[in-house]
Amino acid sequence: MAAMTVKTLSEDEFFYGHKACAGCGGSLALRIALKVLGERSVAVLPAGCMSAVGFNFPQLCFGNNAIISTFAGTASMLTGIEAGLRARGITDFHAVGFAGDGGTADIGIQALSGAIDRNDDILYICYDNEAYMNTGIQKSSLTPFGAKTTTTPAGKNIRGNLRPKKNMFEIIAAHGIPYAATASVGYLDDYMRKVEKASKIKGTKYIHIIAPCPTGWGIATDETVEVAREVVDCGLWYLAEYENGTFILNHRPEQFEDVEHYLRRQNRFRHLTDEDVQWIRHCRDEKWRAIHENFKEKTER
Repeated sequence: MAAMTVKTLSEDEFFYGHKACAGCGGSLALRIALKVLGERSVAVLPAGCMSAVGFNFPQLCFGNNAIISTFAGTASMLTGIEAGLRARGITDFHAVGFAGDGGTADIGIQALSGAIDRNDDILYICYDNEAYMNTGIQKSSLTPFGAKTTTTPAGKNIRGNLRPKKNMFEIIAAHGIPYAATASVGYLDDYMRKVEKASKIKGTKYIHIIAPCPTGWGIATDETVEVAREVVDCGLWYLAEYENGTFILNHRPEQFEDVEHYLRRQNRFRHLTDEDVQWIRHCRDEKWRAIHENFKEKTER
């Protein structure tokens, strides 16, 4: 059976009337995932951008059941919802969580790790905008090297974040999870295929999608999808899956686009020196050497 595409995607909307900023990548990731999963989905969202824009009294911006969890408890609440519905004899549903990078890689990683250990039948989607955007653009452990945030300012002595971005995809895969994947809102067909595939797998599933934030990244509101595509095309993010103990690369750029162009177009990186850019390029090349050694290559359409 052919994978779902934008041409076959449901016209029903399950996330609408929300108050997200113009060009929000996170809201796009959430909207598309729910359109793939359908109305028989129960969404869990922790404190963060998507809960802030999706639950505005007296309006609920979800066409399906949705609930706000504690900041650290996305995965544990998913566990409870899945177990409760199953105990009532309800089986035709998806328990899906949408958490940002801070709520996933920082405060939420313990509950997520526990859910994977139990192999609860849930789908966890991390919409990664690379900082705590909802509370004022503070660094998370998924903020990339060199990025300027309010807690990693760019000045004479320190040029933004000094630490590398945490590799959540491979950390999750190290648990032996049934299915994990990376995605980008710049490659929506790939993302839709992965959400659809995950929905048919029993056990814990994890999808990590790059979702640019125009406000925090310092880009125009109409550049979100273009920038999300460019981060893949310049090699600073890759599209891959982990299944049955194997890493699979889904997309290999024939030639990397210019890293410097990707960085300089964003206000959060404009302070970087030529040496900083060269270091980022070097780290990209080292990562891709590891990918070549450890990932199989399989492009699915």
